[in-house]
Amino acid sequence: MNPSKSSRASVLLVVSALALAFSGCAARRQQAYLEDKAMGHVYRKPIAEVWPAALALVKEKGFSVTNTQTGFETTTEWLMTSAPSSLGTSYARYLVRGFERGPGQSAVEFRRQDRSESRAADSTDGRAKDQGEAVTGAGNSQMRRDSELEWELLQKVDPDAASALKAEAKKVE
Repeated sequence: MNPSKSSRASVLLVVSALALAFSGCAARRQQAYLEDKAMGHVYRKPIAEVWPAALALVKEKGFSVTNTQTGFETTTEWLMTSAPSSLGTSYARYLVRGFERGPGQSAVEFRRQDRSESRAADSTDGRAKDQGEAVTGAGNSQMRRDSELEWELLQKVDPDAASALKAEAKKVE
């Protein structure tokens, strides 16, 4: 009994879809592996050499860097990350810290904080509250480590280490 052409095509389509799904999962696992390694990376350079690249990276993302607070630590200004909306507007900022990890060695951490604000309507007349009456919604969050940005920094500052990690990630799969 010969299977029809349409059933063979259906089987081929299902196999192709599964192959794409599994390759997508593998790519996500590799990216997670690389970002995890980037979070623990120690640069073989003093922080004074790595710090300008860290600041440049957040500036490339559109964030304004305030004056350095103490040594190698700074906070960016809040940046609007979604279009203004009566349903809620999202904002983000970064805390960037540089650390000496030994003679001629350093590490950098990017911590991101997201928040959202919504304008609540006045229940008496339905008008939106004034700009100064914005209500901070439930979208507030604590600062979290941004492994994706740390991976980007590693690729810029230490491309040899980044290439070695990429090769290592392929072997892990």
